[in-house]
Amino acid sequence: MAARPVLIAQISDLHITPAGTLAYGRVDTAAALTRAVDMINRMSPPPDLVVISGDIANSALPEEYERASKLLGDLQMPFAAIPGNHDRRTPMRRALPDPSYGTGESPLNAVRSVGEIDVLLIDSTVAGAAHGELDAATLAWLDGALTASATRPALLFLHHPPFNTGIVYTDAIRLRNADALAALIKRHPRALLVAAGHVHRAVQTVFAGVSATICPAGEQAVKLEFAPRWPEVYRIEPPALHLHAWLPGDGFGSVVTHVVPIGEFPGPYPYGYSDTTPPRL
Repeated sequence: MAARPVLIAQISDLHITPAGTLAYGRVDTAAALTRAVDMINRMSPPPDLVVISGDIANSALPEEYERASKLLGDLQMPFAAIPGNHDRRTPMRRALPDPSYGTGESPLNAVRSVGEIDVLLIDSTVAGAAHGELDAATLAWLDGALTASATRPALLFLHHPPFNTGIVYTDAIRLRNADALAALIKRHPRALLVAAGHVHRAVQTVFAGVSATICPAGEQAVKLEFAPRWPEVYRIEPPALHLHAWLPGDGFGSVVTHVVPIGEFPGPYPYGYSDTTPPRL
């Protein structure tokens, strides 16, 4: 029997608001998070870790983080969070404490060892700005974290994608010093995945020779538009999350990313084939 994969669920861009208010005047982000948590708790087998890749709060208010912490507390497995451009480090550190975070206004970088892999959580935020950048302290931390092992596969998570998507709105506020991240990845072959948020859409590409993804949001999506038309707009689209599966194998193994719709759907139903008849999907 094949070894069980290590499963990392990713949700992103929660944008939790104070109780009784809606994000952007129309989106119930707390209800969206509740549906995502319920969905993850029903997964079989369950994820080994849930990563929240930024924008936990909508306005970085203490009450927003407290509300998010309470909702995330219903997860039946461990979770870890990194900030996004809507977040602020001090209130997030207080509401979602993590020994790896350090103190003061230092970047909220962290490492989780999950079975045979390492999950590296990278703080790409710039105070008061929408774009991302990895400061010198974070780059040094990341280099050290990747150097710590030569054998364990590593999955990297951050809020700001280090690549263009073609969506003009979000490409203007992506990670600015992506070349520095790419150089680190190329020096450390155990890095197998770069997973981001920020764009509120499911996106997949290759960055620095490894798989790179953007996780969709649970409540709304940046409009898929490639023309430079402003202002930025969003749509209410079906919510989803990412499930990253590390599969053991030669070398560092491999990672596949599944897009999992959030909601109740009919099934599962048998295809109707007998044990001796091969299925035709």
